[in-house]
Amino acid sequence: MSTNYPKGDPRNALATAQRDSNAGGGSATPASYGLYYKDKPVDDDANGKAWYTRGQDLLVNYIEAAPGGTFSRTGQTDEYMIVLIDEDVPYEVSAQHGVNGPETKTGPGYQVVIVPPGDSSITLPKGGRVARLFSTQSADLNAKCANAATYATPDRNIPPFQRWPDPVDGFKLRVYDLWKERQPGKFGPIWRCTTIMLNFPPPGGGPRDITKMSPHSHADFDQCSFVVQGSFLHNMRWPWGVDKNEWRADEYPITEAPSATFIPARVIHSSESLHSKNNRMADIFAPPRLDFSLLEGWIQNHDEYPLPEGVTMPEKTPA
Repeated sequence: MSTNYPKGDPRNALATAQRDSNAGGGSATPASYGLYYKDKPVDDDANGKAWYTRGQDLLVNYIEAAPGGTFSRTGQTDEYMIVLIDEDVPYEVSAQHGVNGPETKTGPGYQVVIVPPGDSSITLPKGGRVARLFSTQSADLNAKCANAATYATPDRNIPPFQRWPDPVDGFKLRVYDLWKERQPGKFGPIWRCTTIMLNFPPPGGGPRDITKMSPHSHADFDQCSFVVQGSFLHNMRWPWGVDKNEWRADEYPITEAPSATFIPARVIHSSESLHSKNNRMADIFAPPRLDFSLLEGWIQNHDEYPLPEGVTMPEKTPA
């Protein structure tokens, strides 16, 4: 992972904040965009409108639900997340096969729900915006993605998907409140499950200070930047590999809300907010990032999900 974070950025503490030594690999994978504000929905029925966009291991299902809309999964192979993006979007979510047996939870919106494998559904009595975040281990969901052809050939920089260990207290519905304000010195908040990691900060201020950009890349995983308020400019630069046929020009797309941009592994990137206020973007990864997970206090639900086998938290340095 090559990095160049500005002074004071909390990501300077990451174990991966070092220059990538593999200069010959490059990337043959293009960026993918789900521009939900102008793309035609894949599903459009009495339940509402839904779009599907994927990366190598992550799939975003963005939904604009009609009042009473219900969205179900039958025989879902692994855990997934539901993000209730806005306040005053009440919901009822049910799961049939968790450790507690059939289970139902309700909430007011502006929350994150982790859903166990098996049969599940969410109903939104008043409708509203919601995103379901899946791994790409479900062929039926992959087939719905408008950019499915991009991943007909897997990204060679990313290893085969491997989910993380089961939660310590078994699979069940888990609900977390989103933050309404940014906390000084805190990055995130971040939640993880066995398949997904979600970094979803509260709304930001105005345009980014362009003297404090954070160009970096990820050697062996891609990133989804999911814009839910405002607009963002994504600055992206592909590294040169040994095969010039794969070289790609820089890209500088501006994406409005709602949208999802998938940035491939090894691509140098840094995004900047553009609107005068209330810009908001989540970063999503599958499987969870180990470097984030190894930093004390970064993961809100770290005590519920073990680290991969053989990995332990670093010992605290004495004050």
